[in-house]
Amino acid sequence: MKIFLRYTIMILFCIGLAACAGPQGPEGSIGPAGPPGPEGPQGPAGVQGPAGPAGADAPFTGPDFVGDQTCSGCHQDIYDVYKKSGHPWILNPVVDNQPPAYPSTSVSALPQGYTWKDIQYVIGGYGWKALFIGSDGFIVTDAPGNSGDSDYLNQYNLANSMLEKKAELVPFEPGAAQLAYDCGVCHTTGFSPRGNQENLAGLAGAWAQEGVRCEACHGPGSLHARNPSSFDMKIDRSAAACEKCHTRGSGDTLSVSNGFIQHSGSYGDLFPGKHVLLDCVICHDPHVGVAQNRLSGQATTRVTCDQCHSAQRGQHKVDMHASLNLACTECHMPKLIQVAWGDPERFSADFRTHAVIINPNQISQFKEGDGALLPEIGLDYACRHCHGGGFASDKTDEELLAAASDYHSASTEP
Repeated sequence: MKIFLRYTIMILFCIGLAACAGPQGPEGSIGPAGPPGPEGPQGPAGVQGPAGPAGADAPFTGPDFVGDQTCSGCHQDIYDVYKKSGHPWILNPVVDNQPPAYPSTSVSALPQGYTWKDIQYVIGGYGWKALFIGSDGFIVTDAPGNSGDSDYLNQYNLANSMLEKKAELVPFEPGAAQLAYDCGVCHTTGFSPRGNQENLAGLAGAWAQEGVRCEACHGPGSLHARNPSSFDMKIDRSAAACEKCHTRGSGDTLSVSNGFIQHSGSYGDLFPGKHVLLDCVICHDPHVGVAQNRLSGQATTRVTCDQCHSAQRGQHKVDMHASLNLACTECHMPKLIQVAWGDPERFSADFRTHAVIINPNQISQFKEGDGALLPEIGLDYACRHCHGGGFASDKTDEELLAAASDYHSASTEP
């Protein structure tokens, strides 16, 4: 009974307190959000609508030419050697009215009436000769604004001490009107037959870089430059790669005048020997060339003749030749090709033939009557560039024939 009474009093007390409470205060600010509740069940999938129109295909971007300076970033050693070879100097832009700065030569004279500000490009100038392209893109063949002067001197021949020739200007198609430069396919990198470089009428075609640069042989390098491990550059060591410019041909395709094969235009003279079966890179390093090593006294080829022709090594019918340690090339690769200078009386020009086969029963290099070139080397050119060229005693035809017969046998001289 006392417990009941106690609870009753407490209840009445609470009711009294409630009756005495004041009015409800304003609503308080919203507290921070609580953690998210569990994810509810996924609703049913909706109905798929029709497919939209197809988007445009992304354009295909093939490799592009980046220039040999880009290649030098990773291949500096090769670049430094190749820049001394003749390949990059076969066509040279004139920059800031200054002549090209060649590795070991210089072009110090221009055709009459011209200054360097009138010249757009120099063709060659590395080792033998130079021609000049004017501001209109045509090869300079006459005085400015003129044509028809058949005596005009427009080709600069570098000096040749072996032939006792000083550097001077000589005629090349003198007086020709608007002689276009159409040699870009072999003289430039990234050549295209479409258009005209720099919009000059005399320049047939367009190109990415002047001269035979890295990408002329290895292909455009933009993809390789961006990702070398994924994109390899082309490496073609076949003779066919070199033959695109250094053609191989027969005597019927060679231009012959002044007693020599003329280097101008396409030429090839590996006929008819076994060497025609060899790849050029067996003997030649295309990054080095020949001239730069000759100037520095180094070997000009990767291999020597006696590495293949060991039976003929040291077997000379003429003891004097052996004692002078004459190179095989002196007889088997005489200078039968004229690039700039040639002296028919000395039976010597300024570029070696690759024909190599000597006919020991043949004196002349040309057929009687039509003057066509014979395919094998005659004794005039194999022997008389020394024996008649002022370097050794003159020899009669009979003496040459006797010495050449079975030449690579043991000496018969006393």
